[in-house]
Amino acid sequence: MSGVWTALMGLGGVLAQHVILAACAIGLGIAVALPLAVWASRSQAVSRAALGFASLVQTIPALALLALFFPILLSLRAVFGEDLPTLGFLPALLALALYALLPILRNAVTAQANLDPGVIEAADGVGMNFWQRLRLVEAPLTAPYIMAGIRTAAVWTIGAATLSTTIGQPSLGDPIFAGLQTQNWSLVLAGCIASAGLAIIADALLGTIEAGFRHRDRRLWLGGAIAVAIGVAAAFVSQVDWSRDDGRDTVVIGTKQFSEQLILGRLVGAQLEQAGYNVEYREGLGSAVVAQAVADGSIDLYFDYTGTIWANQMKRTDNPGRDAMYDAIRKWEREVQGSRVLGKLGFENAYAFAMREDRADELGIRTIEDLARAAPRLVAGGDPEWFERPEWFAVRDAYGLKFANQRNFSPTFMYDALRSSEADVITAYTSDGRIAADRLRVLEDPREALPSYDTLIILSPERANDERLINALRPLLGTINVEAMREANFSVDRTDGEKKTPQEAARWLAEEVGLE
Repeated sequence: MSGVWTALMGLGGVLAQHVILAACAIGLGIAVALPLAVWASRSQAVSRAALGFASLVQTIPALALLALFFPILLSLRAVFGEDLPTLGFLPALLALALYALLPILRNAVTAQANLDPGVIEAADGVGMNFWQRLRLVEAPLTAPYIMAGIRTAAVWTIGAATLSTTIGQPSLGDPIFAGLQTQNWSLVLAGCIASAGLAIIADALLGTIEAGFRHRDRRLWLGGAIAVAIGVAAAFVSQVDWSRDDGRDTVVIGTKQFSEQLILGRLVGAQLEQAGYNVEYREGLGSAVVAQAVADGSIDLYFDYTGTIWANQMKRTDNPGRDAMYDAIRKWEREVQGSRVLGKLGFENAYAFAMREDRADELGIRTIEDLARAAPRLVAGGDPEWFERPEWFAVRDAYGLKFANQRNFSPTFMYDALRSSEADVITAYTSDGRIAADRLRVLEDPREALPSYDTLIILSPERANDERLINALRPLLGTINVEAMREANFSVDRTDGEKKTPQEAARWLAEEVGLE
């Protein structure tokens, strides 16, 4: 439990940003829902359309809704200009506000529809106009029911906001996703406890406001409102940088969702801090999202792999060889994306099919050709992207692979699935230390259906000619061998007492390759 307590004590920054995001999303939801509810109460057509739309939004998983705003905002840059944010706070705010809409709108419309007609007639009879009736009669009578909807929306929004980590917005999802990836359960528990505690506190405070409205107790609802305002204000104040601007340039580093990327992000971040930069991290992003974010300047640099760019972004299915592929990628990034491939870090992290040695021996499997013969009896596991990636389609078609079942796992749990026989074969990463630790057999690819996956540093168009940044990064190029990367990865992924955090692994790796 001491690990959980320590992790909780370190959540101040992301907790504050979580509060700000959730409060703004709920506030925006209220600002949209209440005028819409007034209009809907006076028009059956508007009521059906508004409630139908809000209900439809609720059927979309929160993670998908958050992700959808990235391409939406990207397309809107044609209207609002290139400075429109496509990652981080804005898409998270808009998605969560939509998610908060339904309970507030439904309760407000229902409360309006169930007002006593006699009360409305009495208000009209004493000569009240529309605004007087709304403010003095309808609002006080419907307020308790609307607050009940706001309470529900608040709990939903606080929970869903943890997913905003996946689009680059810091939140209490940061420790949860990082803990799941690195099997640091103290981080996972800390994030869950903080999120649940925040939801409980918010519900209690909003419940106090609801009770004040219901009992016409001004002190009660005003006290609850002041407590909410103080909490949100404290979160905003905690995020203000009161120090003087040190004049240092800030570099935003983007990483994907697995341990190696987290380690590389911290390794490069430390290198840049030594060179006099401030560094921000956008961690846990999907391959397509982070690549587009660098191309449009939302992120300054990230790490990718030649095979991923070749198949996913360039849509190439041929395999011209390592050097020709690298040269073509550099040209494509420069001419099409405007980005710059700074160079290779020195190791390859390729996709490869892997099985437990005993299971592979039992079935007589050493190559993917052997695997194809046994595939109809086997369960295959892949990361959440694999079975939708062009590389999978290429290797499937090249060997005629057809498994009995295909299952998606997070990169960490793929190896657990193999150990527990939940999967017979997985798409492992060749720089992963768990291949040796778990005594896995990497299957040969005699038809070379899978491309090479050299690890690259890629700079955004805005940073492509930043000589100071480039000079700070050059010492990293070609310095990391696959053995060192495997050991660093394994130090994060292992579950015993020797486990390291990505930051600790990055420091070890820097020493190992001579950067410190």
